[in-house]
Amino acid sequence: MPLALILSSFVAASRIGGAAQQYVLAAHRIDPVLAPTVMFGRTPARGGRGEVTSPDVFRRMLGDIEADALFGMVDLIITGHFSDPEQVEIAAGVIERVRDADHAAAAGARPLVIVDPILGDAPKGLYVTYEVAEQVESRLVGLADWITPNLWELGFLADQKIETVAEARRAARALGRPALVTSVPAGDDEIGLLLVDGEDAVLFAHRREASAPSGTGDLVTASFGAGLIEGLEPVRAAERAARAAAEAVAAAKAWRASELPIVALADRIVKPTAEVRIERL
Repeated sequence: MPLALILSSFVAASRIGGAAQQYVLAAHRIDPVLAPTVMFGRTPARGGRGEVTSPDVFRRMLGDIEADALFGMVDLIITGHFSDPEQVEIAAGVIERVRDADHAAAAGARPLVIVDPILGDAPKGLYVTYEVAEQVESRLVGLADWITPNLWELGFLADQKIETVAEARRAARALGRPALVTSVPAGDDEIGLLLVDGEDAVLFAHRREASAPSGTGDLVTASFGAGLIEGLEPVRAAERAARAAAEAVAAAKAWRASELPIVALADRIVKPTAEVRIERL
């Protein structure tokens, strides 16, 4: 069974961050190992009060995972939210050690690294400290096989304001890392994902709902990573991730759910049928 190491947030009662991604990966029969960077009972957006995992505890937690010889079994690493710049440095070291480990016991020959640079969003801007954002940009982006920023985060990394699909495509190419960009404006009443891989650029657009539960970006990153681990071509993995996100948002609306119903939708997330418009750019 493939194994994924998630370095991100844990919110017990919300389907966001690493807490959401572990369920998405499990639905794809990928064993998740979550090392939380923060721990909350409910989302901070609703007043949740939790605790940042201290760098010392975070380091020891990952050391214990390594001591159980799991680094050599890791097929996928996903990095997400960090609250302390030292956590980012620890994560960078972990990526390097996982890549250097003997992977004879892993499902794949080389671990895939996806960096979701969770830094902020429009219109608020940064919701981590500038020191954390700077560390993610300088230490993690260069280690990534893929990055999955939202449109605002792509603009932060590219040091420019991005408002159109064309601007997003140029900015992603300039970063020099294959990217799957979320929350990209598409057609009228549409929102989309933009895949940029070398000269290949594909937009996956679906209906924009007036409101949606948080966590769709986390779902997309985990679904996309699962697809790549399963051997799908990036375009096919991105298409499935877009359909899965649309499927989850539509179900949440129909069921009047305040959270993405990832567990209830497990089969439909693995084999989503939601309508997506695909446009090669």
